[in-house]
Amino acid sequence: MTKKICIVYTHHKLGDLIWQLPYIKAISKHHKIPTDLIVREKTQAKIILQDLSHLNDVYYNDFRKGFFYWIDVIKLFWIFLNNKYDYVYILDKVNKPAIAARLAGIKNIIGTGIRNQKKWLTTKKYLSEEDWKLNYSEQSQKLLSINGIKINDIYPNIIINIKNFETNNKDLLIKGKKIAFGVDSFEDYRIWYEENFAKLAELFIDNHICEKIYLICGPNKAYIAEKIIKLSRHDCFINCSKKDLSGVIFALKQSNFFVGNNSGPLNLSSALGIKSFGLVANGPVSELKYSKIIPITPDDYKDNIWIKDRKIMNKLKVENVFKSVIDKIK
Repeated sequence: MTKKICIVYTHHKLGDLIWQLPYIKAISKHHKIPTDLIVREKTQAKIILQDLSHLNDVYYNDFRKGFFYWIDVIKLFWIFLNNKYDYVYILDKVNKPAIAARLAGIKNIIGTGIRNQKKWLTTKKYLSEEDWKLNYSEQSQKLLSINGIKINDIYPNIIINIKNFETNNKDLLIKGKKIAFGVDSFEDYRIWYEENFAKLAELFIDNHICEKIYLICGPNKAYIAEKIIKLSRHDCFINCSKKDLSGVIFALKQSNFFVGNNSGPLNLSSALGIKSFGLVANGPVSELKYSKIIPITPDDYKDNIWIKDRKIMNKLKVENVFKSVIDKIK
């Protein structure tokens, strides 16, 4: 009888989900079958992961707090019960999927076991309380290691057929050499200033590196893209702020390279196989070590220090960013 596997990941950020892709693939390969996945709807995982052969169904769950906590537990319970999974893997420390799996009678519930989650697992192989200090990638690496699951590739990789996205994004099919800028972030302090992006665009255009630039940002940060366009003396921008992830992916796949803030689109771009430059000034660049992202940092940068102040991003000088990119694309 064929086994059924489900993996749960509860964080809402796109970049965090992308970091987990190598471990999701490793679990599938370990069991030699495709797995199901439960994530938050905000990740738009059904769009970005639709062509991965090691995934079956993707389910959305909100993972809320307060009154809705138990509503979400019940939703998870019904998913587990209806699918009769043999294994449920939980790639973070949240309790509710473990509780739901226990209620549904899942025989193998494997998770990080950090804090109270361990009470609901069916295994004694879980992380120590000190391991909560590890980043999410390192926690998953350790979880898989202690459960005898081999990880063949630590770098996120997304294979996707962009032909499926062409019909709704023909406005992004523009002739000429194109690149992409990722200009927003969930955390405002990570955002490079609009004036800097406008100046960097002028350097790329004036030096014939590209002819058009996609501006990638969410609809709630559309004002950033609009300001960059207003500041520039070139009519070179394609504003993607109204696009969903299918449009963002389509734009990225038309681009020769990507330059952007340390945020979801940067991780997405890199996972799609596009040469991707990450602008990092006030957070740990070491968190990018499990990706193929090329970090660009200020001259006086110190790693593993959080300074949640957007002004620090101005330490990234436009000319230095330009030179760093040019040196790598030659």
